[in-house]
Amino acid sequence: MSDFEVRENTAARRFELLVDGEVGALAVYHTRGDVLIILHTETAPEMQGKGLASELARRTLDLIRERGGKVAPSCPFFAKYIGEHPEYADLVSKG
Repeated sequence: MSDFEVRENTAARRFELLVDGEVGALAVYHTRGDVLIILHTETAPEMQGKGLASELARRTLDLIRERGGKVAPSCPFFAKYIGEHPEYADLVSKG
């Protein structure tokens, strides 16, 4: 069974989903004040089709919520994920 962990790589401005210690998926962002603008999500080619991007989105949004932040989902995947999971709608920045 795989062990998942999400971490923020601030130097690269991305969140990384680690799968057994390796980056399986990532979400690139930039900031505007206290809002994280999610620009792009990608999954390692050898790990596609295993739900890693959804796991990354869920864990990243949970982390943003814990920090009291907001998100602007410019990335189509994150926008779709939030649309399908209304429990995260309150994290979307209005401005």
